[in-house]
Amino acid sequence: MTGMTNRYITASPQVYARIGGLLYLFIIVAAGFGELVVRNGLIRWGDAAATASNIMGSEILFRIGLTGEMLTCVCDVALAMILFALLKPVSRNLALLAAFFRLTFVGIYGVTKLFEIAALVALEGAGNLKAMYAPQLHDLAYIFLRVHSLGYGASLLFFGFCCILFGHLIQRSGYLPRVIGILVAIAGYGYVAFSIAQMLSPPFAARFLFPSVFPVAFVAELALALWLLGKGVNIQKWNEMTQG
Repeated sequence: MTGMTNRYITASPQVYARIGGLLYLFIIVAAGFGELVVRNGLIRWGDAAATASNIMGSEILFRIGLTGEMLTCVCDVALAMILFALLKPVSRNLALLAAFFRLTFVGIYGVTKLFEIAALVALEGAGNLKAMYAPQLHDLAYIFLRVHSLGYGASLLFFGFCCILFGHLIQRSGYLPRVIGILVAIAGYGYVAFSIAQMLSPPFAARFLFPSVFPVAFVAELALALWLLGKGVNIQKWNEMTQG
């Protein structure tokens, strides 16, 4: 029985790592699809009519993107717990704080998705909205999408602090690559800068920060996801940390 228990304890962080890597990959793919393919392909900022036409002409695509991103919220909640479990040997308090930051991000991000749903409702002109003219419905849907965009940017403030803390813990862990921790922390600082800049000056954030922040963040998060899925943690150093 003792042998079985020891094997379970030894395997446990690897199981967490593999599941976490898989969840992270899904989040990256689904969120990337929603942002780059769906919204970037259908929304025409500054043109409410064209945006409405694109969405209604590709409603299934829009709904698939929305569904995928809602599923990322579910995955992110689980991933927050997994990263906490993997990194609490380094510092339980910092790992817990990072997990709370990630959960706060998920809460705000999930609420922003309601505005995409509201945009669909407006474009369908259901109920009392039937009394409104098409251009008015288009403008209303566009406002909802604009609020979604700004709300998403605001949520990244909390996600950024989550990445900074988790990146710092990864650097100190010894059982996960230090370079990945550095990249994740850098991505976190980029997310924080972008979120603050978007609140102060959305055009500046979109034009100058988005093109530089998100490629770095993509590389950092993808590297972490693939490492967790393929390599997991260094069990020997994990044991040294947990027993020390």
